[in-house]
Amino acid sequence: MRPEIIVPVLMSCALLWWIGRSMGWTTRLMVVSITLVLVVAILMIERAIQ
Repeated sequence: MRPEIIVPVLMSCALLWWIGRSMGWTTRLMVVSITLVLVVAILMIERAIQ
């Protein structure tokens, strides 16, 4: 995998961990699932444009 994909994903995971410390498990799971859907959508759009 390319660094321009890995670095933002790792930074997003760190940010989610930092913010998610004060959230409950259900809220945290919802935020993670929405974030993963957005990442996959962005990657699909990026690949479709190329």
